[in-house]
Amino acid sequence: MTLDLAAQLNPAQLEAVQSLDGPQLVIAGAGTGKTRTLVYRVANLVHSGVAPESILLLTFTRRAAREMLRRASGILDERCQRVAGGTFHSFANLVLRRYAQQAGYADGFTILDSSDSADLIALLRADAGLNKRERRFPKKGTIQALFSRVINTGRPLEELLDEQYPQFLEELEALEALQRSYGERKKLQNVMDFDDLLVNLRDLLVAHEGVRQRLASSYRSILVDEYQDTNRLQAHIAALLASRHSNLMVVGDDAQSIYSFRGADFRNIMDFPQLFPQAKVTTLEQNYRSTQPVLDLGNAILASAREKFDKRLFTEVPGDVRPRLIHLEDDYAQAQYVCREILALREEGVPLTAMAVLARAAWHTNVLEVELGHRNIPFRKFGGLRFVEAAHVKDVCALLKLGVNPRDEAAWFRVLQLYEGVGPATAQRVSGAVLAAGGDLAPLAAPALAGRRYGEDFKALKALLEHLARDGTTVPEKLALAIEAYRDLMPKKYDDVQRRLRDLESLDTMAAHYAQMDDFLTDLAIDPPEMGRREETAEDTEDEWLTLSTVHSAKGLEWDAVFVVNLTEGQFPHYRSMEDETAYEEERRLLYVAVTRARRRLYLLHPQAVSRRGGYQDDFGAVSPLLADVEALGPLGDWVDEENFWDLEEGSEDDGGDGGGAGGDSGEVLSRIQSYFG
Repeated sequence: MTLDLAAQLNPAQLEAVQSLDGPQLVIAGAGTGKTRTLVYRVANLVHSGVAPESILLLTFTRRAAREMLRRASGILDERCQRVAGGTFHSFANLVLRRYAQQAGYADGFTILDSSDSADLIALLRADAGLNKRERRFPKKGTIQALFSRVINTGRPLEELLDEQYPQFLEELEALEALQRSYGERKKLQNVMDFDDLLVNLRDLLVAHEGVRQRLASSYRSILVDEYQDTNRLQAHIAALLASRHSNLMVVGDDAQSIYSFRGADFRNIMDFPQLFPQAKVTTLEQNYRSTQPVLDLGNAILASAREKFDKRLFTEVPGDVRPRLIHLEDDYAQAQYVCREILALREEGVPLTAMAVLARAAWHTNVLEVELGHRNIPFRKFGGLRFVEAAHVKDVCALLKLGVNPRDEAAWFRVLQLYEGVGPATAQRVSGAVLAAGGDLAPLAAPALAGRRYGEDFKALKALLEHLARDGTTVPEKLALAIEAYRDLMPKKYDDVQRRLRDLESLDTMAAHYAQMDDFLTDLAIDPPEMGRREETAEDTEDEWLTLSTVHSAKGLEWDAVFVVNLTEGQFPHYRSMEDETAYEEERRLLYVAVTRARRRLYLLHPQAVSRRGGYQDDFGAVSPLLADVEALGPLGDWVDEENFWDLEEGSEDDGGDGGGAGGDSGEVLSRIQSYFG
C-alpha cells in the first residue's frame, strides 16, 4: 500500500511526518492539525518498515492514544494497532511490573489511587496523634495534594505551604515527618501511588543502565503528545528512553503551556533544542479552526511574550467578523449582556452547544449562572462546581433560609452541624425541638444546652436568626451578617478558606439587586443542583446546553461563539501574577488559549467594577493589561456600555537501527540529559 502524504498534509505537516530519524520538535499552533500530524507520523513509520511494537506513543489520556492508533490503522492497516500507546503512568506501570525488584519492590505491588493515598495519610496522621491536636492540622485531601505537588513540581514543601496554605506553615516539621512516614509505609506495604510510578521509573532508568539500554532497544521511535504539559519527571523519562538512539519526536505548543499548577514545566518545550542540539524544529502555522480576525488577535497577544517560538497563525477559513471588546459597568451588567447576546445568537441559528463562556476562575461565572437560570438558559459547567452547588454557598443559603422560614428542617440539619461538637443526632434533636415549637427559636437557648460546648454558639445563632428575620433590614445587610457569622465557622470545615470567601463575595453583587430575601433565595435555587440543565423540550432538543468552563478545562475544545469574561486587571490576569513575571507570562498564554477556542465570533468582556467583600470596589478596574499590551489593537477607547470593535491592522527510510540518531552517541546524549536534569 502506498501513502500519498503530500495530498493529505500541508507542507509543514508533511515535513514533520517524513522526518523519521533523530530528535524532532514540532511546534503545533492552536488548531493546526497536531493530532493529524501524529497519526500520519505513526502510519508513515510503520509503512517505512519500522516494527509497530518498537514505536512508543505517549499521550495524556488512554483514550487519546487509542483514537490516534485507530485513525492510523484507517490510514494504513491494522499493524498500527500493535504500536505501544498509552500514558506515562500506564507505561511506567508496565515497565515497573517487569523490573519490580530492580526498582526496590516485590512482585505484585499494588497501586493507590488518590482516595486510597488520602486514606493512608489519614491513618498515619492518626498514628502520630496529629488529628487530636489543639491546633488545626490539614485535612487528608489537602496533605495528599501537597505531597503530590512536591513531586510533580520539584518545589520544597515549605515553599508550597507558604504559597497555598500559609496558615499551616507552623506545621511544616510535622508534615515533613508525615511525608517520610508515608513513603516508608508505602514501601513496607509494597504499594505505589500515581506519583511513585513516575519517580520509580525515572530512578530505574537512571540507576540501571542495562534496563535503560533494553528499553531503548525495544522502543526505537518515541513520540510524545502535548509536550508543553509534561512535568520535569516525564520529560526526563522521555529523554532517557531516547538516550541511545535520539529518535524522539515531541509535539506541543509553547503558547498553550498553562498547567504549571499541576506541575507542567514550560521549560521542557523551550529547552528541548538545548537538550538535543541537533533537533529539527518544525512549526505548524496553518489553522483549520478559526477565522483570520480571531487568529490576528491571538497572534497579537503572543507578540508581547517574553519567550516563545516564533509563529504566526493563518487560515483559509472564510469570515471577517472582528472580535468585540465590551466595556460594562459591573459583573451584573456583564451577565445581562452575555445572556442577551446568547439569546440573539440563538435566534440567528447558532445552537447553544456551539457557544461557550470561558473564565479565568470558576467563580467568575457565579453572577452569570444565576442570570442564566433566571432566563431559563440551560447550561453545564466544567472546571469547578456550579456556584449554587458549592458546600460553602449552600451553608450560607441555609442560614438565610432559616431567617425566612425557621421550619426548614433541611436547613436546620445543615446549619447546626457547622458548630463544634454537633453531630447528626444532636442536630436532629435540636431541630426537632424547634419544629415542635412551630419554628420558635427558644429551644436554641434551652437551659439543658447551657453546659454543652455549643451552648453559647446556639445562643449566638438564635440572635443572628432573629436579626435575619427582621423587617427593615435589606437583603445585602442580611447577607453580610450571615457571611460574617459563617466566616468564623469555616476553618472547622475547610482548609482553603480564602478561596471560598471569594466565592461568597459574589453573593454581594447578586444581593444588591433584590428587595426580598425569598426572591433572592428562589433565584439561587431555580436550577436544581441535581440537574445539569433543565428538561429538554421539543423546541430546544437540538440546542441542549450552553457551556460554561474555566479556560484550563476548555483547552483542546472549540465553539462557534466564545465569550471571555472578567477581563479586568486583577481578575484576568490574576492579581497574584502581576509581580511575578513567570506567572504573568502564563496568564498571557492562558488568554491566548481562550481566544483561540473561538471559530467565528469572539466577545471579550470587561466589567469595570467586580465583586468584592462588602460590595464593589470604590474605583473602577482597568481593562486587563494583557489586552492593553496588544499594540496591534490600537487604543481601547473610553468606557462605553455597548461594544467597541477592534480595528486590527492585518487582517530517508530506516529500519530503526542503532545508527538512526542525529544527536550523537549514547554517552554524549546521556551525559547531556543527566547534566540538564541533575
